[in-house]
Amino acid sequence: MFVWFGGALFVASLSVCAFTYVAVFGRPAPFAGWPAVAADAVLITIFALHHGVFAREPVKDAVARQFPPPLIRSLYVWIASVLLLLVCGLWRTVGGDLYRAPGILALALTATQIAGLFITARGVARIDPLELAGIHPARQLEGLQVTGPYRWVRHPLYLGWALMVFGAAHMTGDRLVFALLTTLYLVVAIPLEERSLRRAFGDDYTRYMRAVRWRMIPFIY
Repeated sequence: MFVWFGGALFVASLSVCAFTYVAVFGRPAPFAGWPAVAADAVLITIFALHHGVFAREPVKDAVARQFPPPLIRSLYVWIASVLLLLVCGLWRTVGGDLYRAPGILALALTATQIAGLFITARGVARIDPLELAGIHPARQLEGLQVTGPYRWVRHPLYLGWALMVFGAAHMTGDRLVFALLTTLYLVVAIPLEERSLRRAFGDDYTRYMRAVRWRMIPFIY
């Protein structure tokens, strides 16, 4: 019950996030000023700290002493999903209208978002979606995933996210701030995540890092 409700909450939080980005962040509104940007940055920081806290070995050890191993991934998903819902629900409207891409440029940007969705879907398909949702426990001992989009960058889901949030044909202040803050969170989180992966996979992950040079954005990062 715990893991399946957590999985449902995970899907619900992603759906709410997508709706908020498409419908709420796209609404025209006057620029609310930098205090709104600062408040939203605090929300994203709280969400990001959750990842950082769980990445710490003492916290992992403490959680492992209190929760059965099959529930640990689900616990992480529960907390992350609730925090994402809070980000969407408590978001301060930034406002401002940066651009509305015309014609062919709008189509190109839409294609960018579709490409991001495709890369994300391919990346998820190469792993266990139920593991991602916390329903199946992590199975690191089965080996690294190095096929599909994992041959291009080491974190294709993050690349897909960046393409989706920055590829809007209608860019408002809210969409830009959300894209910048969430992508910055991913960029900061990657070294922490890779440190854990090196501990889990040892030399296999080191060799993978040499084979796939780019972490998130080909030829850039």
